[in-house]
Amino acid sequence: MGERSSVPFKASDYYSPRFWPMWFLIGMLRLVSMLPLGVEIKFGHLLGRFLYLLTRSRRKVVDTNLARCFPDKSDAERNRIKRHCYQNIGISVVEMAMCWWWPADELKPLVEIRGREHLDAVLRSGRGAILLTGHFTSLEIGARLLALFMPVQVMYRTQRNPFFDSYLYTRRSRYFVNTVSRKNTLRLIKGIKNKIPTWYAPDQDFRRERNEFAPFMGIPTATISASSRLARSSGAAMLPYYPERKKDGSGYILHIDPPLENFPSDNKFEDASAVNQSIEKYVRLFPENYTWIHQRFKTRPAGEPPFYP
Repeated sequence: MGERSSVPFKASDYYSPRFWPMWFLIGMLRLVSMLPLGVEIKFGHLLGRFLYLLTRSRRKVVDTNLARCFPDKSDAERNRIKRHCYQNIGISVVEMAMCWWWPADELKPLVEIRGREHLDAVLRSGRGAILLTGHFTSLEIGARLLALFMPVQVMYRTQRNPFFDSYLYTRRSRYFVNTVSRKNTLRLIKGIKNKIPTWYAPDQDFRRERNEFAPFMGIPTATISASSRLARSSGAAMLPYYPERKKDGSGYILHIDPPLENFPSDNKFEDASAVNQSIEKYVRLFPENYTWIHQRFKTRPAGEPPFYP
């Protein structure tokens, strides 16, 4: 069966008691969004600690990922990354509330963009621009902040909970030019050809799609070849993009790197490797900000044992 389409949010569709927990969560996020940024960040830290205690099975996934990706680090160093990763996941929930309810004039002073000249040069040349990023915990706020300065379209994956999926889709549609399902490639390409900068994060394990086992963090990793096809079909440049949280909690730095060279090429493996290496650059610089709870390495080459115990 294909992925269902997201629909605009209509409150009356979700009055059933099974949706009451989600109503409570949305209400809590609305209250949190009224707090000053510093207090929100502290709340995010506490939420992250709570999630750490609540998700024992996911902690095992994090431990496996970190042990295999950073074999040169000590147990103490990897545990530090794990704790900070969970804190950042908690912050990302708070940042979602900021995306939804903070006005633009309060968000803009928090942003510094580094490398915008690379994006501007691509657009001036007449090409579209794909902003290649990964599933960092700052991904939601990073896309929202970029949309303060330019039209942005994003590709998304449908959420399992229909209430949350509809609410998230509707909120995102208020500040993005297009909010496009990953199954609607034609619509995405149309936006790219119209020179709308396009947020794109392909670093997930899509077992049912065409993959190349390209290196990521020193591990052969199932990497979708769709990135090459998207760039080729749209004629767009692929620019690595990373949203960084300032360590003092005062705001964000949006990093835009020069376009990937010779991309797409005629070699799917080399293209997949280039995509992974661009994401890996920022994973190594800011390992505590990557979403290590994801089973990124679940799909293995034929004959290889399972990655996760």
